[in-house]
Amino acid sequence: MAKLAQGGLLERAQRDEPNNFAGASEPVAAPDFAGAALERRSISEQVANRIMGMIKSGNLKAGDRLPTEQQMGIAFGISRPPLREALKALTMMGVLESRQGGRYTVTDLSPSRLVAQFNVMLSVAEYDVDEHFEARAVVDLALVRLCSERATPEQRRRILQLALDGRTFLQDPVAFRLHDIEFHQALNKGARNSMLATLAQGLYDARLDVRRAASAAPGVIEKSVRQHCEVAEAVMSGDAAAAVDSYGRHLDHVRDTTIQLMAAAKLEG
Repeated sequence: MAKLAQGGLLERAQRDEPNNFAGASEPVAAPDFAGAALERRSISEQVANRIMGMIKSGNLKAGDRLPTEQQMGIAFGISRPPLREALKALTMMGVLESRQGGRYTVTDLSPSRLVAQFNVMLSVAEYDVDEHFEARAVVDLALVRLCSERATPEQRRRILQLALDGRTFLQDPVAFRLHDIEFHQALNKGARNSMLATLAQGLYDARLDVRRAASAAPGVIEKSVRQHCEVAEAVMSGDAAAAVDSYGRHLDHVRDTTIQLMAAAKLEG
């Protein structure tokens, strides 16, 4: 799990609670909930990791209500500022949700919920095309490889048929965009990894306004369709290396046309 206590978060937690951590005063332990009292190091991170560990082990399940902040503070041997930092971080991740009355509840932990904040971040953050397609390469190429290895014969046939059907939409950017979504989702489904598929969809959806404009440029759809067919043929034959190579070239094409469109728009502005 990525660190949740970075820089100011830990410093604030330690500044606000100088007397309640190990080494300052005797902590109060509550093994039934938290186990041993927390050390001074990375207080908020440790709280978040402790709660996540209980969820992973099944000690906490979807729908369970956490104790009150006062009770958790006693259990962990800390008081509220660092505890609230940890709870806020887990809420932003979609692991917990705050209900009326201030009690936190474990969510259903579905992939769509867990990446909801990730999708929000993509929609509001300053757009960096290189970062975007670097992330897409990591996630999408893994899915294409898994799809080549795991897809059922029926899924492979559908992927190939979708790729071939794309030739019908060379002169219709709107219809092609709808078809493009179906093709990519078919690849994701064939990989049989719902978490990666959800991440891929979030990355696909980022800055679709730019992609809409780029797809209307001459030759863009024709090249995409040709690359779709190359990917689909490799998936159909179960050649993971060829599928990944073809999809990588497709991502380069999408990235390059996105950059060209953004550069043109900047000049016009």
